Amino acid sequence: MEDEDLSLSPGTLAILNEFLKEKADRERAELEKIKNKNYKDLHFQEDWQLSQFWYSCETTNVFGKVVKQLLQAADDAFFHIALLSCPSLYKSVKEIHDTVQIFEYDKRFAAFGEDFVFYDFNEGCEANNLKKFSHKYDLIIADPPFLSEECIVKMCKIIEFLLKPSGKVIFCSGVLVEPWLCSYLPVKKCKYQPQHERNLGNEFASYANFDLDHYIIR
Repeated sequence: MEDEDLSLSPGTLAILNEFLKEKADRERAELEKIKNKNYKDLHFQEDWQLSQFWYSCETTNVFGKVVKQLLQAADDAFFHIALLSCPSLYKSVKEIHDTVQIFEYDKRFAAFGEDFVFYDFNEGCEANNLKKFSHKYDLIIADPPFLSEECIVKMCKIIEFLLKPSGKVIFCSGVLVEPWLCSYLPVKKCKYQPQHERNLGNEFASYANFDLDHYIIR
């Protein structure tokens, strides 16, 4: 194919340039919000290639209230929270408590500075950058990107590595992962069902190693 056959028409090129400009403007706006700690209005787009599906506003509010109650019960300023592959909870949690970190494969969230920790569940807890977080967290909320047994098992091992012996864990995923999940973590299925902005094909559920529903019903 000749090179000229690969060139874009002026009209198509103009549309592409406009799209790239709008994308750059959105990213600059998001970075400015982060700089000013304006987390309430911050919104990253889902990346379906990374199996990202954001929670609904109702669900983020529910988890925010749960975190607030757990903090009040703990009465500990050094309470550490980790969000594994559930960045859409960051705003609601960050507004309540400052010591929260996002563990994510998506490097867009590096914009959150020290609150961002890059991780690849395939590398497990052997990754050098995770070793300093061993048994650091009082609360971990996790939502694995995939529903395969391999993913669930690896995520469970990472959670065991990061969680304090007395720590609490909330694990959100499709109900079909329950046999694998409950074999590796001491969690039970809760009544509360997290909801997403978009309808998912699989039935979703929450699991915890404490009475999560008690904090939601109150």
